[in-house]
Amino acid sequence: MTIKIGDKVPSIAFKHLGPDGMEDVSTQQIFDGKKIVLFAVPGAFTPTCSTKHVPGFLEHATEIKNKGVDKIVCVSVNDPFVMDAWGKDRGTGESILMLGDGNGDFTRAIDLGLDGSGVGLGARSQRYAMIVENGTVTALEIEDGPGLTVSSAENILSKL
Repeated sequence: MTIKIGDKVPSIAFKHLGPDGMEDVSTQQIFDGKKIVLFAVPGAFTPTCSTKHVPGFLEHATEIKNKGVDKIVCVSVNDPFVMDAWGKDRGTGESILMLGDGNGDFTRAIDLGLDGSGVGLGARSQRYAMIVENGTVTALEIEDGPGLTVSSAENILSKL
C-alpha cells in the first residue's frame, strides 16, 4: 500500500558515502524529532532530475530551512557512490543530503517504485516529495507521469 499523509516512514537504512566511506543512515536518524523535506528522483544524472529537481531544491534551500526544516534529503535508487558523485556534480554540499536506496528497499516499503525496464532503466523510484515531521508524513506530492510539477521545491515550499 502506498504511503500516505499520516503514515509513519518505515524503518530502513539508506547508504551514504561519508568522510570515512560507506555508512548506513537509518530513517530514525533522519526523521526522529526533526522536520524533513525528502524528495525522490528516478535516477541520478538523468535530465529532469539534474537540470530541474535538484537545482530547484538548491535554489530554495535557505527558504525551506527558514520554514523550520532541519534537512533536505534527496533519495534515488542508485548506489551511494553515484549519489555522492552526483551531489558533487550538482554542488549540493551541506544543503541537500544525497542518499542511495541502491536496492530500492525504502522505495518498495512505501510502494513508490517505477518499472523502467522497458527503456533499460530497471527498478526506479517515482518522482515525489514529502514533508515528514518526527517520522510522520504531513505532506506528500507524487508526480502523475513524467515531468516536474507537484514535487518541485516551489510547490513543497508553499506547503511549509
